[in-house]
This record gives sequence, C-alpha cells and structure tokens, in this order.
Amino acid sequence: MKRHINKVAVIGSGIMGSGIACHFANIGVEVLLLDIVPRELNDKEKAKGLTLSDKIVRNRIVNDSLAAALKSKPSPIYHQKFANRITTGNLEDDISKVGKVDWIIEVVVERLDIKKQVFENLEKYRKEGTLITSNTSGIPIKFMSDGRSDDFKEHFCGTHFFNPARYLKLFEIIPGPETSPEVLDFLNSYGEQYLGKTSVIAKDTPAFIGNRIGIFSIQSLFHMVKDMGMTVEEVDKLTGPVIGRPKSATFRTVDVVGLDTLVHVANGIHENCKDDERLELFKLPDFINTMMENKWLGSKSGQGFYKKVKDDKGKSEILTLDLETMEYRSKKSAKFATLELTKTIDKVVDRFSVLTAGKDKAGEFYRKSFGALFAYVSHRIPEISDELYKIDDAMKAGFGWEHGPFQIWDAVGLDKGLEFAKAEGLEVSSWVTKMKEAGIETFYSVKDGATYFYDIPKKAMEKIPGQDAFIILDNIRKSNEVFKNSGVVVEDLGDGILNVEFQSKMNTIGGDVLSGLNKAIDIAEKDFQGLIVGNQAANFSVGANIGMIFMMAVEQEYDELNMAIKMFQDSMMRMRYSSIPTISAPHGMCLGGGCELSMHADKVVAAAETYIGLVEFGVGVIPGGGGSKEMALRASDTFRKNDVELNVLQEYFLTIGMAKVSTSAYEAFDLGILQKGKDVVVVNKDRQIATAKAHARLMAEAGYTKPPKRKDVKVLGKQALGMFLVGTDSMEAGHYISEHDKKIADKLAYVMAGGDLSEASYVSEQYLLDLEREAFLSLCTERKTLERIQHMLKTGKPLRN
Repeated sequence: MKRHINKVAVIGSGIMGSGIACHFANIGVEVLLLDIVPRELNDKEKAKGLTLSDKIVRNRIVNDSLAAALKSKPSPIYHQKFANRITTGNLEDDISKVGKVDWIIEVVVERLDIKKQVFENLEKYRKEGTLITSNTSGIPIKFMSDGRSDDFKEHFCGTHFFNPARYLKLFEIIPGPETSPEVLDFLNSYGEQYLGKTSVIAKDTPAFIGNRIGIFSIQSLFHMVKDMGMTVEEVDKLTGPVIGRPKSATFRTVDVVGLDTLVHVANGIHENCKDDERLELFKLPDFINTMMENKWLGSKSGQGFYKKVKDDKGKSEILTLDLETMEYRSKKSAKFATLELTKTIDKVVDRFSVLTAGKDKAGEFYRKSFGALFAYVSHRIPEISDELYKIDDAMKAGFGWEHGPFQIWDAVGLDKGLEFAKAEGLEVSSWVTKMKEAGIETFYSVKDGATYFYDIPKKAMEKIPGQDAFIILDNIRKSNEVFKNSGVVVEDLGDGILNVEFQSKMNTIGGDVLSGLNKAIDIAEKDFQGLIVGNQAANFSVGANIGMIFMMAVEQEYDELNMAIKMFQDSMMRMRYSSIPTISAPHGMCLGGGCELSMHADKVVAAAETYIGLVEFGVGVIPGGGGSKEMALRASDTFRKNDVELNVLQEYFLTIGMAKVSTSAYEAFDLGILQKGKDVVVVNKDRQIATAKAHARLMAEAGYTKPPKRKDVKVLGKQALGMFLVGTDSMEAGHYISEHDKKIADKLAYVMAGGDLSEASYVSEQYLLDLEREAFLSLCTERKTLERIQHMLKTGKPLRN
C-alpha cells in the first residue's frame, strides 16, 4: 500500500506537541492541533464578559500554546508564514476531524491512564488504516493499545521525537506487539526522507535507545563529579565541543532541558530496569535531590547548575552552583594541560586518543567516563538494539554528539577501551571479546564508499542499510581524490560530477581555497560534466579569511590586498561563467564569502538549516567578493514596469547594511539571497550532496550552456545615491548608527547606485566589481575597520565603534 501524508493531527499542544506541529508545517503538511477545553475563565476573559461556551475560550489553551511556540527562540518553524498550515481546535468540538487525517500523533501528558483515555476517544472517529502513534519518552508501547481494535493495534506504535523537534534529528520508532511491518517501514523511510530525521527502529524497552544511553552518561558524570572532586565548570569544559558535543556540554544542557525531565526518565529506568548491571547509577545523588527539593530545575525556574543575576550596576553575571556547599558562586575558569595538546587537532575524532592519554585530571576523567560508557553500551545489545550502529545514530541525532560510543571506542582503539573498562572494575559484554578473538579489531570499516558495522549474530562486518540515498564524503575522500592542496580536497562523485570540499579552519576562504576552487573548475571543464561546492562539516563556510585581510591591511600591503580581493571576485565570476554547471550546497553557517560563493553558483541546493547572509558590515567593510555587485544586479533584475525602483533597490541595500542572516534557508528567499524557481531546499542534510549531484547531472544532460556575461545591469546613479546618503545622515543624527557605520553604508550606497552617474544607466558586472573592490580597499585603510576585524578575530563578536 502506498501511503501519502497530506494531513496530520497532533493531540496535545504543549512544548513538544506544538514543536511537532510546526515541524510538519515546515515540510508542507497540513496540521490539525488539538488540546483540552479550559475548565474556568481567566481574568482577561472575565473582563471581556466571555463564557466557557465561547469558541475563543474553548480554544484558548491550544492557541496560547501555539502562539508561545511561534515566539520562542530558536524558532520551531522555518518561516512564520508556514504557521498558516496549522489549524487549531479542541478535543470536544473538533475531535471528529481526526477522521480526515492520515496520521494521528498523541503528545499528551506522560500518564498511561490519560493516554489510554485519549486513544479510546480517538478510535471513535479515526478511520481504518490511519496511522496512530504516541510520542511517549518512556511508557511501554505494549500497554497503550490494550482494549483497542485490531486495526488500531496494527497501525499503532511509538514515534519519539526529541525536543526541539525542528533541530534534533533523532526519530525513534517503537513497535507495539501487533504493529504491522509495513507501518514500521513506512515511518522509517518517511522520517528520513520527509522529516529530515535519523530514523531508528528501537525496542520497547524503558527510555528506548537515546534516553537510556544519554541518561546513563549524565548520571555517570553526576556520580563521578563528586568522586573526583570536580566543579561544574570543569565537567562542562571537558564534555563540550572538545569531544564533539554541544557547547552546552553536560550541566548547561540539563539546565536547558530541565532537571525534572532528566529525573523523571532516570527514575523510570531505575524502577523498570531491574536487570541493568549499573542500576545503582540511576539513583539520584544527594545534590540532585537537594536541587529538586529547592525547585532549582534550570532555565524554566531561573536557576539550576547556573544562575543569572544582576549586580548593583545592572550588569549581568552567571553564577555557578558549588556542589559541595550547594551555594552559588562566581564562575571559575577551567584549564587542563591535556586540552592544550588538542588545540592543533581540528578533527574531533583524532583527539580522543590524546585526551585519554592525558596525565592530568582531564585524562583520568576521560578514561573513567569512556570506560564506563563502553562497558555499558556493550551490555545494551541485544537488550535495546540488535545493531550497534543504531546506538551511535541515536546519540548523534538525539544528543548532538558528533561521534557515538562505538565510534569513540574505535578512535581510542579496541584494546585501550577494554583497559579503561577494566580499570573501573567493569566487564564488557562477551560479544566484544569474541569479536576480538575472531581477529576483528574495529566496530566499523569503510569499503567502496560504504560504512560497514560488526554484526554480532553473523560475527562479520555488514553494510549499514539505507546508505544508497547518501554520499558520505568521509568514506570516499581518499579513494576518489582528484586533487588536493592545503585548502581543498576535490573528489569524484561519479557520473561525471566533481565535489570541491573546503579543508580550512571553519571552512574560511583564503588563497589556498580559491586556488583549489579554480583548479577544480579547470579539471571539471576539461574532464567532467559538473561541479559541486559542498562539505559535511558543522558549517559550510564562515566567510573570507579575515586574519589574512587584517595582516595585509596592518602591513599596508594594499597592492597585495587588491590582488587578493580581485582573485576572490574573479573566482566568483568563474563559478558563474564556467562551461559546466556549478552548484553550491550550503548548510549551517554560510556567511560573508560563503554566501557570495553560493550567490554566484548556477544553483543552490541548501539544507533547510542554513543560516546565510552578507555580514561584512560587522567587520567594518562591505561585501568585496561580488556580493555588493550581486545585490545590485538582483535588484535590477527585480525591477518591473511602474515599480518605484528606489524602493526595490533599498530592500537589497538593507539586506547588506543590516547584516541580515536568515534563520533558515526558506527565509533566505525573502532576503534575495536564494532565488525562487532556481534554488532548492533539502530538509535532510544527509541527502544534500546526493541531491546536489542529481541536479548537476540533470543540468548537464539538459545541455548546459555557459551564460553570456552581463552588461545590462540597471543602476540608478545620483537618484539612488542621494536617497541613501540622506538616509544614512538621518540615521547617524538619530544615533542609530555610528560615524563609522555611516562611512561603510555610504561606500555601499556608492557601489549599489553604480556611482554618481547623472542618470539611470546600464553597466556591466565588471564595472560594479571594480567599484566594490575600490570601496572595500578604502575601508581597509580605516583604523576603525581594523579595530573591528581585530575584535572579531579575538572574541568572535562584532564591535560597534
């Protein structure tokens, strides 16, 4: 049976329910969001003379919840207009509408009795064959469908989204006793293809996969922090980005999620997993019990492991909880010699062997924590999963770990991992020792561009299923390398398509990257059919190498700087005017030069989570790699008969002048950075390179022809320049911008107006590029620009001087 999901019903509009509703709206699905009817009027309703029978009152809970979700940051929705896809209602007046949906998702309070009552009511109206799932985070699925019809049971299972639903990729699917295999297969592929998730079919065990391992990891640290006499700051320093975990690390993450949430899951595991060999670890340490009694739950209660306060002068300070005294104190810096050794190691996976070999407290911490983790995950197979890769997938997608436990074990080495566990007095599962005895020393291997995992029942390496829809650059980089320098690697993706992957720190664009990009275009034009610029790092590119620009400007090497900027501009023009189709595949941060590169590609295949913008104003310059020119060109292409052309141009000017950055790829269309009808958005980032390759092939096979260089860009001259200068004068006079802000804005105005031409004229792209480069160079001679660049290099934050 071929299923189509055109409309879903989400039952329960709390943080999780509203988040799930918004994410379905993100992908174009109609959503019916329902919640209970209020039992009494609030003060505002009483003042208005409303009654409990008024529709506005009956839908108050659901409407207030959705409104709060849409205002929250980070936003649960790609674009505010997508909220129009959500219809709200209540479980008394509107429950019959579930008969017209394709999938019902229950997201009510975590109580079995309430869930069963909801399912009983839903079954009265649900049509046969409709999917029905529960977003429980721990209640056994087998108990929920008791008393329901055979059709209900066949189409029922757990679908556990992680919060926030838009950003966390884990989608656990938990079968009930009678769930149809067809339903599981459908949800597995739908989650990956349409929702952009990492779908994992889990077993119906307490806390499933992600929370079972994640809560163990946190509880293990809770107990270890006391034993080792460590501070909150020290643990967060050691468990954050240095090991590929989120910046919020451990204790800050607990504050964000809510201590009560963590305690609820930990207690559930302790009560329901009596055969767990580390059961005692799920008992809450004393300091957690004290925090629960004091209601120090984290961000939701205003204090947890951290507490934000203001001093007498109104300056904010973040205090830290001292776990010995249980009092808040000023934050202390945490430094370890072992961490210093990893500063030059860019790839997280290469740091683990160094970190675990450390001679200080950090090294001891890593050996202890990884030893405990390795032993624990080995014993969870086959209890929570038959395949070890599912545990890694769950931790990466649900907890934001860059590497799962078995991948980390591979990184430190099988024998070392066994040593760490043994030193903690822990035994690993017998399947690991049998694997070693059989001569297999790793849990994963790569062959022919595909990842293989150790299949325990088969005692052999097996290919991880579902990879055919993806291109994994890590797997093909060495075997398919066509060219490499210090800035890029160029890989053959097959079928005549090349990929150029930046290798610089944070994928900044400097001389080596630009020469590598040009070399890739040369090779593609000679022997291939298309070129993609893409990578699978955390971010596409944070822009030009401003450190290089700063050094040239400080040394007053203006001729060299002029040549460097011209090389950047020329490279962008090669992207546009090469004889083969060029495709940019941005994701994550795509700022400044990364944005300019994308704007000059023939097509952009953007991940939905792309934060793209021209941010050069923050470092005291205008876009100098073709971005200012390109915005003037796009404004010109947007002019229509009877338009007020100045107003159109002003919108593009403000996109640069206000350093606007989209909060999703969909918002980038509004900014004029992505173009409707040309550029596309991919919800699942894992599919991005494969999708970009498909578009490159399609363009090549359709008979791609190199476009003619543009000489028809309409600029408005003095008319536009005058308007912009009046605007910047008034902004400075009103103290909205500084004197230096005005100088930068005036330079941008000069470029986008096409100079001080006496009347509207048609000019070439090269004319605008020359104006842009001249303006950029002149700003690099300004002391305040150099101060801004230096501040950005030191702090990562813009300076307004």
